Amino acid sequence: MTEAEPIVPVKRSPITLAPMKVSKASDVLANELRERILTGEFPEGVGLPAERDLVTQTHMSRTTVREALRILEVQGLIRIKAGRTGGAFVQRPGEEAMASTVNLLIRGQQIRLADLLGMREAIEPYCAQLAAANRTDAELELLDAAVAALTDDEGPLSTFLEANVEWHVLVARASHNKLLSGMMTALSQAIYAATDDEQFVDLEVRHTTARAHATITAAIRDHDGEAAVRRMTRHVHSYAAVVLGADEDREIVVP
Repeated sequence: MTEAEPIVPVKRSPITLAPMKVSKASDVLANELRERILTGEFPEGVGLPAERDLVTQTHMSRTTVREALRILEVQGLIRIKAGRTGGAFVQRPGEEAMASTVNLLIRGQQIRLADLLGMREAIEPYCAQLAAANRTDAELELLDAAVAALTDDEGPLSTFLEANVEWHVLVARASHNKLLSGMMTALSQAIYAATDDEQFVDLEVRHTTARAHATITAAIRDHDGEAAVRRMTRHVHSYAAVVLGADEDREIVVP
């Protein structure tokens, strides 16, 4: 009978591994398609491979493929068209996608009016400065039309508010900076909701707003960036001071 060999303790590393998160198959496919769309491999307007072809090419289930396409649709990167000539068609993300995200942030985080007004004070003077340098004659005509709409004392508050928001968005678009333009477009619904108050927006406020917009538009017309910044700063700051004095903690309610 042989003598049993002694048991030698096994040395094990004290290193521990963190929990590993494995991406869902639909997320992996959505990421792959998203990258190809954003790099231009799938140009705007082109249809993605048919659903059955994606199943064959990726070896993924039809359910996984559909879930990946739904992710891209929500992100605004494709549009789904039904019917025999339908499918998933590529589209570039635009201002609407940005607006949807910003509005969800405002509602989900219960953003207060003070934050919205602070954001406007930070970016709108610079928008005005760029607009003075870059605006086209066509954009100037649109600004003039928005100012004219603001001078209608007999119109309903909704018409005035729409013209007010439109003017601010037009200034941002005339800056020819796509990020600023997208941000102001995204904030437009919140700006409308924050100013939709008949007790505050009386005739005096309407007249003051129309005059301010007219003087800023004049600076933009004259390519006077310094005046555009100064007048826009005064305009948005004065408005913020009055509103915040009345209700600083009011939550913004957007549809």
